[in-house]
Amino acid sequence: MSTAYAPAPSWRMWLMWGIGVLGYVLAITNRTSLSGVGVDAAHRFEADASTLSMFAVLQLAVYGFMQLPVGVWLDRWGARPIMALGMVLMAAGQVVMALSPDVGVAIAARMLLGAGDAAIFPGVLRLIATWFPAQRGSLMMQLTGILGQLGQVVALVPLPLLLHATSWQVAFGALAGSALVFAVLIALIVRNHPPQLPADLSVDTDTGAITVVTSSIDTRQGIRAAWSHPGTRLAFWTHFTTPFAGSAFVMLWGVPFLTAGEGLSTAQAATVTSIYVVAGIVLGPVVGALSARHPHRRSRLLVLPAVWVQLLVWSVVLLWPSPAPVWLLVVLVVALAAGGPASMVAFDFARAHNPAHRLSTATGVTNVGGFLAGLLAILFIGIAMDVQGAGSPELYSADAFRWAFATQIPLWLLGIAMILRERARTRAYLLDR
Repeated sequence: MSTAYAPAPSWRMWLMWGIGVLGYVLAITNRTSLSGVGVDAAHRFEADASTLSMFAVLQLAVYGFMQLPVGVWLDRWGARPIMALGMVLMAAGQVVMALSPDVGVAIAARMLLGAGDAAIFPGVLRLIATWFPAQRGSLMMQLTGILGQLGQVVALVPLPLLLHATSWQVAFGALAGSALVFAVLIALIVRNHPPQLPADLSVDTDTGAITVVTSSIDTRQGIRAAWSHPGTRLAFWTHFTTPFAGSAFVMLWGVPFLTAGEGLSTAQAATVTSIYVVAGIVLGPVVGALSARHPHRRSRLLVLPAVWVQLLVWSVVLLWPSPAPVWLLVVLVVALAAGGPASMVAFDFARAHNPAHRLSTATGVTNVGGFLAGLLAILFIGIAMDVQGAGSPELYSADAFRWAFATQIPLWLLGIAMILRERARTRAYLLDR
């Protein structure tokens, strides 16, 4: 391999990744910033449960939609400008959120936030591909995903403390200021690729193979071709089924359920919910190792068990006489945390069953599954609360929450059925070739 394409100095690689992953932590903090202050938001905007759900639903919808143009923009301009723009959009969204006078403006703020958030994780993955040896990409992607979840802890603990010690404007203004700081850091320090590389290239230092990094999504034939492969559909339904319950719990409804529904204090609820993050960090490497060791048994060994455990534990919680013991709530958040690492198996399916030129398209299709299920779960819970006459915080109750969270069961059952169906079709497709 030419010395011109030698890997960059290690300190510079880690600097690029370090800024990127800290930016991703901040993006997760912004994404889940209503998780610890959802009740405060309901009071501030006089929002019923369905309206409160729309904050997260439309935010996730914009995030999913923006995956398409973000891939094209990353190919055209690289990670630095797109990530910096994403941070600016998140800052703008939080400024609007801090000053919003009514629900409509606040929902628009969350949509702006979702648009900015959509640029960060794909941008960090692109930095990994261009700055690190190609053979280390999978490990670095897993590490990025694990560390990024620390942003949920920030949203659950320091942010509510800051809000209650100061004001709504100060708390969300602080998030906006942090995003602006990272926009400047990314613009000044981050580079799309090492200076010795002429373009965004991925270099395998073991084999010397050099490939152009692409992330664009073909919105015409590519999506149709990707979806026609049962392996892509298996990836879609895997990502649809595994993480949505955890997303609904952590992004919006977990803390209100634990406090108003189960009688925990705000501090206790934050501690229990933080265990979700810790469990995900612990389980992530385990699931990754098992996925690599048993590539032909991922559905039955990792995906379906993670789904069944969530369904089983939630069923126990829903049937348990109120209030549920704290140990059971801890078991619940650990079970929900298993869905995050299991959802990453979906991207292994997408990568294994699609050619390199269609990988980003298949990844985008797969990613839509998880966010579609997440927004449906959040919306269904909010609607169920309103239908029961428990739409405002002072009317929240254990029974109302239990029936509301039961609306997740049809999503799980649909997902399980489709995973089994597409798994069988994928195996048949491979045997016929």
